[in-house]
Amino acid sequence: MSNQPRPASRHPQRFEILLVPEHVEDRGGASVADSAVRSAVVEATGEWGVSGYPRYAGHGIEAEIDSAGRAVEAVLVDGAELDIGLGVVVREVPARP
Repeated sequence: MSNQPRPASRHPQRFEILLVPEHVEDRGGASVADSAVRSAVVEATGEWGVSGYPRYAGHGIEAEIDSAGRAVEAVLVDGAELDIGLGVVVREVPARP
């Protein structure tokens, strides 16, 4: 991920990242949040990644997020790529007052 600074934008400042097993076919009524093996709230760093999207970081997770489509374009968990078999779900978190 790159550390290219850019001017402030209108992108959300916080997201919740949920790491969920991709192989689960039936969650037995459990929500995606209940099925997550890890979650973290990440905040905008003010930097842009090599994907061209803003960078977010927090609690050991770094991500480049396309806020318009709520798609994670790149993610590192504790400095490493995402383990095979895990997917990423992103949810917007209201800004702090």
